[in-house]
Amino acid sequence: MPGPLLHVGATVLCAHGGTATPTAPNPRVLVNGQPTVTMSAPYVIAGCPFNVSGSPVPCVSAQWVVAATRVLSNGQPLVLMDSQAVCVPNGTPLLPAVAQTRVIGS
Repeated sequence: MPGPLLHVGATVLCAHGGTATPTAPNPRVLVNGQPTVTMSAPYVIAGCPFNVSGSPVPCVSAQWVVAATRVLSNGQPLVLMDSQAVCVPNGTPLLPAVAQTRVIGS
């Protein structure tokens, strides 16, 4: 499905409200003057408050598992607003909340 491309400045959260940040931005493709993100770049998560029975089990990192099918950079699919990722260690999703809306990929 088509959707806006994610970039470094996009707001991405884990399902519990932690802030997710890409570890390897893609400087070859810029949107709004900021690097985009490829599917192969893991995200690190800070501030996840998730706990089980009073023991903290926060989301630590996430990996994209579904991304663009038709828009590639360096042979890697770019991440879209509707892409899907899985957080480690609990398997919950990442939720892109705010991104640029000018460049759409599919």
